Amino acid sequence: MHRHFNGLKTVTLLGGMWLLLLAIGYGVAVAANNSVFIGVFALIGLGTTAYSYWNSDKIALASMRAVPVSEQQAPGLYRTVRELSQQAGQPMPRLYVSPTMSPNAFATGRNPQNAAVCCTEGILQLLEERELRGVLGHELMHVYNRDILTSSVAAAVAGIITSAAQMLQFAAIFGGRGGGDNRGNSLAGLAIALLAPMAATVIQLAISRTREYDADEDGAQLTGDPLALANALQKIENGVSAQPLDPNDQRVVNTSSMMIANPFSGRGMANLFRTHPPTADRIARLQNMAGGGDARP
Repeated sequence: MHRHFNGLKTVTLLGGMWLLLLAIGYGVAVAANNSVFIGVFALIGLGTTAYSYWNSDKIALASMRAVPVSEQQAPGLYRTVRELSQQAGQPMPRLYVSPTMSPNAFATGRNPQNAAVCCTEGILQLLEERELRGVLGHELMHVYNRDILTSSVAAAVAGIITSAAQMLQFAAIFGGRGGGDNRGNSLAGLAIALLAPMAATVIQLAISRTREYDADEDGAQLTGDPLALANALQKIENGVSAQPLDPNDQRVVNTSSMMIANPFSGRGMANLFRTHPPTADRIARLQNMAGGGDARP
């Protein structure tokens, strides 16, 4: 479905994160003079990834205090999601609503058979039916493209890298009191400990941005209406600026990469660490798709 190489980019970026994790394991192994730590860190990474992937829907929905809604409560939402799911030949996901006025939406679940789509009350009130359809097409494509697995792996490995880097930093500081090689190894370990978490964050953000471009394009192809999603993104950007979520809520921060738009109001240097591509760039791509004849008349 893609006309780009973002899948290859994602695999390359995930490989970079695993190399960082193994580098930290190597640093701890050198500091402790025990090579078993390399294997230990690899196993911890795999275990944490598996847990995060298997429970991604519960974690994300709980972070937004989302509640399930019935077809009687949200007939329009059910009608649109059912239509798009049938068009894609996929099962109907569970539908949730989050009681927040900040406009946003996200999809979660380890596969299409266990997927859930969540909309905030704010986005349901803000968007017209056509625009909401564009957003829902985007979110469903995250599930169909297996982006939940990708984001779960990236988040889990990034978390392990941060924790492991703290351990390596401790080992490097207290293990470098000798001379010669010990001091050199400790300085190298300390450098890795300080730089690895930042590098992991940058890679994680790059993965998230790559997957958003994919979902924009594929969602627009599913709905046949790129401009509807473009209009929705502009409204959501304005709505989030007026009513951003709390960036100090770590549970929301952990879920933010799954949302269709960055839920926080970041300016200046904060934009370097946004989980999403610039909205203007996304809108421009969608407008180009419409100009190429992909939009509905």
